[in-house]
Amino acid sequence: MNDEKPVNKPREYEGAQEIFEGRFSDIPFESPVSPTQLGLDDEIQFDCHPGISCFNECCRNIDIQVLPYDIIRLKKRLEMTSHEFVARHTLPFQMDAHGMPGLKLMTKPGTRECVFLGEEGCTVYEDRPTACRYYALGSMGVRAKDSSTVEDMYFVVKEPHCKGHEEPRRLTVREYRKEQGVEKYDEMNREWRDIILKKRSSGPTVGAPSGRSIQLYDMCSYDMDKFREFIQTPGFTEIFDTGQLEMDSMMADDEALLPFAMRFLKQVLFGEMTIPIREGAREARLEKRKSHIQERRQEDADEEKVSSAVYDMPDEGGDIKDK
Repeated sequence: MNDEKPVNKPREYEGAQEIFEGRFSDIPFESPVSPTQLGLDDEIQFDCHPGISCFNECCRNIDIQVLPYDIIRLKKRLEMTSHEFVARHTLPFQMDAHGMPGLKLMTKPGTRECVFLGEEGCTVYEDRPTACRYYALGSMGVRAKDSSTVEDMYFVVKEPHCKGHEEPRRLTVREYRKEQGVEKYDEMNREWRDIILKKRSSGPTVGAPSGRSIQLYDMCSYDMDKFREFIQTPGFTEIFDTGQLEMDSMMADDEALLPFAMRFLKQVLFGEMTIPIREGAREARLEKRKSHIQERRQEDADEEKVSSAVYDMPDEGGDIKDK
């Protein structure tokens, strides 16, 4: 780190002040986050390699949030469905007071050690999660007050065990991100991150999502296989007008499907109408729903008649009375 550069504390960013004070409000110990905001062309001093004494120590005490594109890469590598990967290798947690679901990478039983750590190191290294690629950098999106633009900012994470900060190599944040292959991950996760940020910064104006909205959020974020099935159902295709080429692409490729899932989620949560609605679809849907309600009422009425008839029947062996 360049010691001559003054510490930058961007107070105009809501929700970022805890980081730049060098601590988090919800944990009782000093944060390892350096209180210096970094840009892409700022330099850091860091290196990690098999010859360093602390190699893999960061993998033995993890607390890693799994992001949507992380799941796509890892489930493909492990030849699993999204549901199988989430069930076997993650643990759920609530990201806010409204119960928005998040996922963290599972650890080995009785330890804080990453489930993918092997004798030689990471067993999924080429497809490791976003947080692993960034280490020992951190990244977050922030929105300035009275602005709709989300900006990326970066900071150094210095944990006591890590000797990588003592290595002489210096490079820019931009160079480090490219070296670690994190650019693709950020690109694919960006819309999801912006959804989380918008919900948090909007506060009461958005309110608590409905149970159905939380279910859709969970599916759109963490289960591309289920979302792919969902957009093929009549309940979706009769309302939303997606082109055949786009649909074919999404059927074949999770990386095409994820951005569409984020568009759908923004439409559901915030009313950002980017997916066209078929002409007359709302009216047809309401009419169909009304018909279903009427059919259900008729079924309930018929069941009531049957129940009444059974109730009026005589006990076994009794005579049927004339009505």
